[in-house]
Amino acid sequence: MSAGAKKSWNWFLWIGFLLALAGFFSYTFFAQFPITRDFPWANLLLFAVGGILLVLGLFRAFGKPRVYRGKILGPILAILGILMFGFFSYVFFYVLRQVPPSTGAPRVGQKAPEFTLSDQDGKDVSLRDLTSRSKAVALIFYRGFW
Repeated sequence: MSAGAKKSWNWFLWIGFLLALAGFFSYTFFAQFPITRDFPWANLLLFAVGGILLVLGLFRAFGKPRVYRGKILGPILAILGILMFGFFSYVFFYVLRQVPPSTGAPRVGQKAPEFTLSDQDGKDVSLRDLTSRSKAVALIFYRGFW
């Protein structure tokens, strides 16, 4: 290739980085479906394919620097992809596993324990008061902690 010839875009780098971005930001979408909610296999697949393309793009950039672009931007995109994967893995496999188990939560149909809480006006309201005024009370328990 002559010295003045234009270099080709290294699409492996860009597509790999976009797939890593998709793996990082798409869990909220995949969490809607039971098959991908508990274990993020779709996100990990996006990270894996993106990582493979980033590595191939780096080999192209450094193996044929006169033909393909990416000797400067390639390592930057690869490091960003690794950091996204590391942060995603840390949050999903470590931080979210620190949520206490819901073993003490009432099950469907089980009688709720007696409690008293403040309403929006600061007045105390107990479960006994609510059930004495009405036949049914709907309770929603949210798992988690603040």
